[in-house]
Amino acid sequence: MKLLKILNPQNATEDEIAKYPVRNAARAILCDKEGNIGILNVTKRGYHKLPGGGIEEGENVLDALKRECKEELGCDVEALGEVGQIIEYRKIFELTQNSFCYLANLVGEKGTPSLTQEEVESGFVVQWFPVKKVMSVLASDRPQNDEGSLYIVPRDRIFLEAAKEQLDRLL
Repeated sequence: MKLLKILNPQNATEDEIAKYPVRNAARAILCDKEGNIGILNVTKRGYHKLPGGGIEEGENVLDALKRECKEELGCDVEALGEVGQIIEYRKIFELTQNSFCYLANLVGEKGTPSLTQEEVESGFVVQWFPVKKVMSVLASDRPQNDEGSLYIVPRDRIFLEAAKEQLDRLL
């Protein structure tokens, strides 16, 4: 998968990074039949994010993508193609995160998410926006924590920008 960006806003050193555990994650830019993209509004943290999360042991990236979309958006999905990879050196958590993003289509109907307690406490709310509005929604976000402002919002903006051409062809 094409590496789109390395995020290291806290300037983690090579020595620090060498000690960080690695977390691999799958992310989706999920389109419904009306051309809307499903995102999560993290209401108690002041930002939006693409659906996705950690790849569990024994799981491949596409299985993780499908599971995460089912859990966070309540939707079954079909991966259409790769968007790219972003590596985040998250000094605040002493962690390297590799995010693999895919363009995906909704399969069937929208369902009900099965959120974790942490996601509920963060105020996760599923929202669907037209492609052109998603970028402006993320641009207007005001994250209330470093994870959102330094990593999640910049990462997801890069993914959406990288998928713009694919989305234009698709919609």
